[in-house]
Amino acid sequence: MATRERPIDRGTRIGRRLLREVGGEVREVRIGTGLSQDDVGDALGMSHSKVGRIERAEHEAVSLMDLAQLSAVLGMDLSVRVFPAGDPLRDAAQLALLERLRRRLNPSLGWRTEVPMPIPGDRRAWDAVVRGRGWCAGVEAETRLRDAQATARRIGLKARDGDVDHVVLLLADTRRNREALAVAREALRGAFPRDSRAMLAALAAGRDPGASGIIIL
Repeated sequence: MATRERPIDRGTRIGRRLLREVGGEVREVRIGTGLSQDDVGDALGMSHSKVGRIERAEHEAVSLMDLAQLSAVLGMDLSVRVFPAGDPLRDAAQLALLERLRRRLNPSLGWRTEVPMPIPGDRRAWDAVVRGRGWCAGVEAETRLRDAQATARRIGLKARDGDVDHVVLLLADTRRNREALAVAREALRGAFPRDSRAMLAALAAGRDPGASGIIIL
């Protein structure tokens, strides 16, 4: 079974790689322009030893400002951006929502959380997977349903790639979520035909729900 990399470990690995890449580029440009570490350090009010540690990626606490200024002194601009690469950290409310569903399951059903996609390198994961005899369902928990159609599209892609028979869209029972669901229910019915009562009854009995559905808890 594949082991899912913790977000903090992935961030550390990526951060160290970026420091190596930026440090190496800084060193190459500095040498190419004929400047010494002392020259660069004097221009920045930085010691030459600190410049050297940055170039060798030995200064993990270096600030983004230091890197941007160091790049500028050498005639370069530092560019940094972020982009979606995986599921965000689960907050306490989401974990509590998942626990409420777990308590409603028949003891015969299997339950796992943070289940990765069965695709090498894919950083997505189901919030949970419920497994019965001959079937399994991926669970996506939302404490707040902000964009129902976007959520359905995202879950649809997971269902396509995620090796599950059904999907449970698990929503926190709040006024805002009920209002959002009332507006979007017809649009979601094709992807999630089972309602909350039918899904909960099947899972409580340990039965295959037979289709995907929405549960409000």
